[in-house]
Amino acid sequence: MEVTLIIKSIVGLVVILAILIFLLFLSPDKEKKKEKTKPVSKKTTPSQKEPSNTDFDYLISVIKKKKSTTEELKEALDLIIKYHGTVHKKLGLRAHPDFDIYMEILFRICRHPNINKDLVVKFDRDLVKLNPEYKKEINEAITKGLNSRRV
Repeated sequence: MEVTLIIKSIVGLVVILAILIFLLFLSPDKEKKKEKTKPVSKKTTPSQKEPSNTDFDYLISVIKKKKSTTEELKEALDLIIKYHGTVHKKLGLRAHPDFDIYMEILFRICRHPNINKDLVVKFDRDLVKLNPEYKKEINEAITKGLNSRRV
């Protein structure tokens, strides 16, 4: 009696397995047909748009890329000064937390292989001109960046 119960259970499980496998292969075909009938829209969502040339994160990514050319770096630094050059006022004696981003930019441009001294000096002067209270911090960031270069 136990043997017949085991055989019936195995047959039942095989039938259920066959139904599940059939449904597995049947479902993707229906979805593919539905996808083919849908019209394809080429509208881009905000997350799919290419970053604008003035986007701060995009400009920083240009500076971070080691393969950026001197012209790309010049353009990125000019756009940073033009659109994002002003840093928030100091909080007492310490710098605003947003200034850390500018310190990183200064450090990265000093270490970039395709940068030249004219670009570093121009960016330094423009940033100090827009933010005179950060002159000491800007000079320290440039000194650290230049000292960290491999000669």
